[in-house]
Amino acid sequence: MTSCMRPYCDLFALRMLLLVSVLILLVRSDSADNWCLSALASTCEDCLRRGPECAWCSQERFLDGAHVSQRCGSVSDLRVRGCEEEFIENPNVKVEVNATISSSQVSPREVSIHLRPGSEASFVIEVHQLERYPVDLYYLVDVSASMKDNLDHLRTEGLALSHQMKEHSSDFRVGFGSFVDKPVSPYIDVHPSKLLNPCSDYEVHCRPAHGFIHVLPVTENMTEFTRVIREQGISGNMDTPEGGFDAMLQATVCQKDIGWRPEAKRLLLVMTDQPSHLALDSKLAGIVVPHDGRCHLEDNIYSQTTSMEHPTIGQLAEKLLENNVYSIFAVDQVQYQWYEDLLDLIPGSYVGRLSPKASNLKDLVVHAYKKLLSDVEVQIGVEDGQAHRFWVNVTTLCPDGSSVSGNTKCSSVQPKQTVFFKVTVGMSSCPASGGDQEVLMSVRPVGFNESVTVRVRQVCGCGCSERNRCHDDPNPSPCPAEADACREDGTKPVCSGRGTCKCGTCVCDSSRFGNIYGKFCEMDDFSCPYERGLLCGGHGRCVSGECACLSGWTSETCSCPVSTETCMSDDGLICSDRGKCVCGKCVCDDSRRSGTFCEKCPICYSSCQSHWSCVNCHLSNGLGSDGFHLCNHSCAPSVDYVDDITELVRGKYCLYPSSDKCQYRFLMDLASDRPQLHISRHPVCVLSRRYLKTFLSTFLLTVTLGIGMMAAVRQLLRTRDHWCQSSPEQPFDDGHKDPSFIPSTNEKTITYRRDRLTNHPVEMHSHLPKMPLSGVWQ
Repeated sequence: MTSCMRPYCDLFALRMLLLVSVLILLVRSDSADNWCLSALASTCEDCLRRGPECAWCSQERFLDGAHVSQRCGSVSDLRVRGCEEEFIENPNVKVEVNATISSSQVSPREVSIHLRPGSEASFVIEVHQLERYPVDLYYLVDVSASMKDNLDHLRTEGLALSHQMKEHSSDFRVGFGSFVDKPVSPYIDVHPSKLLNPCSDYEVHCRPAHGFIHVLPVTENMTEFTRVIREQGISGNMDTPEGGFDAMLQATVCQKDIGWRPEAKRLLLVMTDQPSHLALDSKLAGIVVPHDGRCHLEDNIYSQTTSMEHPTIGQLAEKLLENNVYSIFAVDQVQYQWYEDLLDLIPGSYVGRLSPKASNLKDLVVHAYKKLLSDVEVQIGVEDGQAHRFWVNVTTLCPDGSSVSGNTKCSSVQPKQTVFFKVTVGMSSCPASGGDQEVLMSVRPVGFNESVTVRVRQVCGCGCSERNRCHDDPNPSPCPAEADACREDGTKPVCSGRGTCKCGTCVCDSSRFGNIYGKFCEMDDFSCPYERGLLCGGHGRCVSGECACLSGWTSETCSCPVSTETCMSDDGLICSDRGKCVCGKCVCDDSRRSGTFCEKCPICYSSCQSHWSCVNCHLSNGLGSDGFHLCNHSCAPSVDYVDDITELVRGKYCLYPSSDKCQYRFLMDLASDRPQLHISRHPVCVLSRRYLKTFLSTFLLTVTLGIGMMAAVRQLLRTRDHWCQSSPEQPFDDGHKDPSFIPSTNEKTITYRRDRLTNHPVEMHSHLPKMPLSGVWQ
């Protein structure tokens, strides 16, 4: 039965889905009309700025006499009001993909979209993860005195890392740079002796403090790398934080000096045991010039370290993303939490705990490299000054099949796998200058040297101004009056009495109730009946005070659909063949019925007598298979026969009196909307001789047994009374109690008073049984 009903369920679900879709479209259409007409748009540009639902009619003599704002409306509304398709200004949203630019990792590389205010467009970006990349690793090391042990062991760990990275990279190269802090007070001691040797108090020679020094460009010569590390000396400063962010930005943006290769994965390894100064910290040294985000290396030394503030975290993150640089923080255990908090602020970053003497540097960098490559993330950038007029949403489809809206990242991506990003761009408003302007956006996968350029053309103008006027000339040339041309017929007043005839054309009057329009000012938007707050139910035009319904709608308010589709039940019948379709809804013939399709009737089948005709039909056909087909019209849709009806527990038991003085039992199951009957094959003949004999036998046997049991009990009671009277009464003797002696009951009366027990003792009375005196009381 379930398999048979499933097609009907699917058909019903499909119809309901179509109905809901139609209602949503109608509601959206009605709201669009109201929205477009709610403001008096005097130009085509003003109309288009209202939203993507609004269009403008540039047809001459459109709605003669009406206000120019009536030219603005939804496309369907303008068509209904007589605007020809070629004169409707409705710029469409378009997406054009340029597939001519070759790409190995990111595609497409260029997308062009046309947007108008309130509209949105979507496109898909594919990011393909390659198996082996060339890798550039730049060591940016804090050379303050506390990092001496790590610096001494760097050359050994650096060689081991170079050998291990060759297993994961097709071409591995390294570079080196060092940093301490800004060489100004209060960051360092500015005493002349301390400027040359910050460690003079400890009888140790240290190099002067510096903001950033670029020591070795990226190279594959590990011998040169080892020599440079051996020559590095420590330095010192006064405060705890270091100038790490200053050095990171220079190492990122000075691409030619560092030697970053365009095709390589760029890793910036920052080794330190302290946090970094932030942007506003520079004001302690009197430095108030914000960082410009540019490269300032002179002879490989950062020249603006004492002139510009530290970069902000956002500025640093932007430059890392723009230059496709991953950042790896290898930090001391104590500072791990400080750097971990930066991960959400700096895309493509990783933080790891650096063991004493950098003993785990090799494993830390390899693990960071694998983790960074397995995380595929995109960042969206919009041209400066334009971001406030756009919104972007990203839906990510990861290789494992998961899809998350609003998420721009996939994790655990393996080589040769592809990640799909669905990017939706929407425009909220046009620029103040108007016109069709182009805005550049970028979709950049973090750490990839390829990105997507998105050209957004803002459609804020109308083509009618280029071809012809967007509306009629408000100041036509003088002409003689022709009153007859302004009458609908000879019996009607000029311009329906609601306008003035000028040059044979009606100029409709203005009304505080609404708009008057039409060739003869015969139409308006206020004198017809409303339905659900909409004139003519939103499905017609008001002509001479009456609704002229659109096709498919009827009634005085155009609120009733002509189609009976909404009244069609699952079996293909209108209102289950138990009612009529009136205004798109079922009106049941029987007042007891209810439901969308008159399918419910809780009391129609509640009595047993309502099914007697059905049972009689089946009994007349001998409870055989022919009865199912012959009794369909008078019975419930499901009838079956059972041998033992007592096994059925759900439902209501009923009796049907047959003509042979027997009764047939049947069970009425009301679990569904229409009942199901289970008829017993065996009748219950309560008046037959067999049942009468059984009843009499059972009755006589029960009476006989009852009389016999009462006589036996009476005899036992008499025997006991006689025995008790014949036994003499004997006193106590030698402390032994007579078995037949029954002591009298002790009665104790206890009186309680409200006063305290200590002041008013309890008064007690005892009645003891009388005892025979034999001897002396002791």
